[in-house]
Amino acid sequence: MLFSSLHFGCPCLLAALFAAPFLHGQSASLVKSPDGRLAVEVGMNAGRAPVYLVRREGQVVLRESRLGLIRDDADFSKELVLTSESKVEPVNDKYEILTAKRRLNVYRANRKVWHLAAASGGKMDVIFQVSNDGVAFRYFFPETSTQTRSLKEEVSSFHFQPGTKAWLQPMSVAKSGWAQVNPAYEEYYQEDIPAGTPSPTPAGWVYPALFHSGGTWLLVSEGSLSRHDCGTRLRAESPDGEYTVGYPDPRENFPGGGVNPESPLPWLTPWRMIAVGSLKTIAESTLGIDLADKPAQPADVSKLPGKASWSWPLLGDSGTNYDTQKAFIDYAAAMGWGYTLIDALWDKQIGYDRTRELVDYARGKGVKILVWYNSAGDWNTAPQTPRSLMLTHQSRAKEFDRLQAMGVAGLKIDFFGGDGRSMIAYYLDILEDAAPYGFVVNFHGATLPRGWQRAYPHLMTMEAVKGLEFITFEQSNADEEPVHATTIPFTRNVFDPMDFTPVVLDKINRIQRRTTKAFELALSVIFTSGVQHYAEIPQGMAKMPAYVQDFMKQVPSVWDDTKFIDGYPGKLVVLARKSGGRWYVAGINGEAVEKTVSLDLRFAPARGTGFMITDGDGQLFEQKPVNLRAARKLDVTLKPNGGFVMVLN
Repeated sequence: MLFSSLHFGCPCLLAALFAAPFLHGQSASLVKSPDGRLAVEVGMNAGRAPVYLVRREGQVVLRESRLGLIRDDADFSKELVLTSESKVEPVNDKYEILTAKRRLNVYRANRKVWHLAAASGGKMDVIFQVSNDGVAFRYFFPETSTQTRSLKEEVSSFHFQPGTKAWLQPMSVAKSGWAQVNPAYEEYYQEDIPAGTPSPTPAGWVYPALFHSGGTWLLVSEGSLSRHDCGTRLRAESPDGEYTVGYPDPRENFPGGGVNPESPLPWLTPWRMIAVGSLKTIAESTLGIDLADKPAQPADVSKLPGKASWSWPLLGDSGTNYDTQKAFIDYAAAMGWGYTLIDALWDKQIGYDRTRELVDYARGKGVKILVWYNSAGDWNTAPQTPRSLMLTHQSRAKEFDRLQAMGVAGLKIDFFGGDGRSMIAYYLDILEDAAPYGFVVNFHGATLPRGWQRAYPHLMTMEAVKGLEFITFEQSNADEEPVHATTIPFTRNVFDPMDFTPVVLDKINRIQRRTTKAFELALSVIFTSGVQHYAEIPQGMAKMPAYVQDFMKQVPSVWDDTKFIDGYPGKLVVLARKSGGRWYVAGINGEAVEKTVSLDLRFAPARGTGFMITDGDGQLFEQKPVNLRAARKLDVTLKPNGGFVMVLN
């Protein structure tokens, strides 16, 4: 029976702890969300192990789940004593961010801390914060010691109700894949599977992990990773639907560095978070950013987000030459996009001096240049250059000085080696060294950002997704795109910017497209990224109607607000995003059947006007005016694997 034996260090705590009702007539300590609809109950089980459960509107949505850590010198997962607990305190935060679904955000939560002691005498606090859209917890070792301590294991778990379904992406095995570049969060989500299904790989499942239980959706992730931490995942085995936090493969390390978390004391660990509510709650949540670390110092990054032309996805390595990149600078200028990305091998096929010429040429066109780097030391065998220049502070400073003198605006750094503590520190070292130069940063072949874009506002985007480049590689990936693209707005792209590199409106050589042109156009609104790299090339864009080109010129880079309109993972997504005084509504159909959706647009201006671009006959677009009536309801038909965009004033 849950919480069948509660243990306390002080009898005076007994009355307070038993004040909150718990499952099966037992009692536990309680913290609720500000609106009272979510509640977390925390206590100790018969083995004196800390456990918690989550209720939504009185119903259990997460069963008794474990809490605790095993440190090298003490076990904080069992045989513990609760020495005291804090009062519930409000948490309030307001912030602005330009790389997310909503520019201005307000976070309100209630916070409670449980103070525990191990048999060895060591101390550990469990901190919970409950907001209207979710639950988060983390651990704190409050003692002071200069001796480095390490974590051997984390036992935190998420125990789902029977019948729960899951949308989960397998974690790729370290040192696997082309040139040993895995893990890179580039697998497809398994859709609507029973919770408890073992991962097809021993490495487990990545975050964010989406679950559906009855009428409640839950999205599990983590955030606030410091250089003391590793990135974790859900373990491969989840008996009875209980998923446990797992540490990385020992091979996921920076050369000579460690994998598991290590730190002197005191030590605050990352957040474990669960967004909880309706699918609308999940799609609109900013919990992963709300809980992220704040910037060390304010910085003006208002001019950093933007859109980029990019030759590599459709033209490959051979397109990295002077003349092609000059044409792509002209393309970006004509489209009003702020960036051109010059990809791999620029140092060999163009050279530093001629790249500087391109930077000067682009400056005259109002375009900024980004350049690509291979992050690798010895963790992969990818041959693309520049290679290994990011490995040390000294080599980074030398290269950054050179790039700054050239006038380069930012970097795309590729092929990272996993989630070990030393690799996480490598990401942060690059971000910290890049900041004084004003460089924007894009990490590819990379881990999940986990809110880093708030702490480091010059981090514009990260890949961590099976993006459009895979569609250019083989037909099977094109076949997956409709389902994949309608899943990731509810998973990977909920909290963090995502460099999917969307939008090919014309063709991909040797590939039969499974999505329509309007589906592809809609991705410019559906997916969020601080710098959005578009894959379409100048020749393809020139074939599009003028109104489509105009839309691609005007689609914003920063969103003031986002609203979920309709959808279901893998089947349908309709989102509305606001920028300035306009609403951009976009929808994509993940299934090969025609659908008519009734859109509730009451958030839009009464009798708002605008236009809609949909799929026309054959492979053509169609544009039509939109004049909302007072009810602001509108039916839209999406073709099989089709889409639409709408702009409302």
